[in-house]
Amino acid sequence: MRGREAIVAAATESFQRLGYHGTSMRDIARACDITVASIYHHFTSKQEILQDIMVRALTDHLADTTAASAAAGDSPRDQLTAVVNAWIMFHTTRQAEAFVGSTELRSLDPDGRTTVVALRDQQELVFRTVIERGQALGEFHTAYPREATRAIVNMGSSVASWYDASGELSPQELADRYIALALATVEART
Repeated sequence: MRGREAIVAAATESFQRLGYHGTSMRDIARACDITVASIYHHFTSKQEILQDIMVRALTDHLADTTAASAAAGDSPRDQLTAVVNAWIMFHTTRQAEAFVGSTELRSLDPDGRTTVVALRDQQELVFRTVIERGQALGEFHTAYPREATRAIVNMGSSVASWYDASGELSPQELADRYIALALATVEART
């Protein structure tokens, strides 16, 4: 891996481990075995690197969950199952990116924050659309679809902060458990 991709990978790992404010451009350069000046050939600032990581992660999340929902058919239960599965798989298999994407909102400048919040809202809408439709069709019985949406999204996002790939659960086993929790949250009926 070279150039821009190496910088993004090194920054992602450093931001995950040290946080945005705890990471210097020297840390990123050292991890890439390049000079700080070389980073500026690809990015104008550390802020631009952070925005790149977060926009990429959120764009990929959104593509994964949107595709999963579309491929699941018409049943809101099947759609929610597919969306939660995609969500958890992303947060376990691309853990560093997911972690940075969910924890560094506070570090973005106003323009970056506007962009990232818009993507985050689109992601939440994927979940909420499925849940509200399930409620309207009588498949989900939650009285609080908006709060159920946020609970499911946040429950999945938190996985990136604690999941251990060498632990007892594979990403799919964890996804299966979170699907059960999500269906319980929306009070799905079989």
